[in-house]
Amino acid sequence: MTESAAASSKGKPPPRWAMKALTRTHVFLHRLTGGRLFNKLGGDEVCFVTMTGAKSGRILTVPLMYVPYQDGVLLVASQGGAPRNPVWYGNLVKTPDIEVAYRTKRMSLRARLATPEEKPALWPICDQHYAPYATYRERTTRDIPIFVCEPR
Repeated sequence: MTESAAASSKGKPPPRWAMKALTRTHVFLHRLTGGRLFNKLGGDEVCFVTMTGAKSGRILTVPLMYVPYQDGVLLVASQGGAPRNPVWYGNLVKTPDIEVAYRTKRMSLRARLATPEEKPALWPICDQHYAPYATYRERTTRDIPIFVCEPR
């Protein structure tokens, strides 16, 4: 089986326009309920990451799957195994200072890309917290980035 055939047999990620619409709706409803509802996506908890847009310079809030890690979180730029990094990836690379809210916790963090040496130890932690990450890695030939987000 070719590499592209293997990737396609694992299913396709949702289209980018659908992800954008879902994200905006999710953030709107979360804010509308004062943060009491819409803390989950498909039964899994999400965090809300407030960041600066790399091109626009606007303040954006995005719901993302997260992995609690040490005094911060890990954010996996998987985009469901899409062939390209999610848009928010570029935002964190350009402006790594972020605010993360999940459950009742709010944190000021600085995101950095995990090094190639760190990633083998981080993937099992990520997979244990959110099992679909393993499928996402099989679905793409892209090296999925992991951001280690630590207190500033």
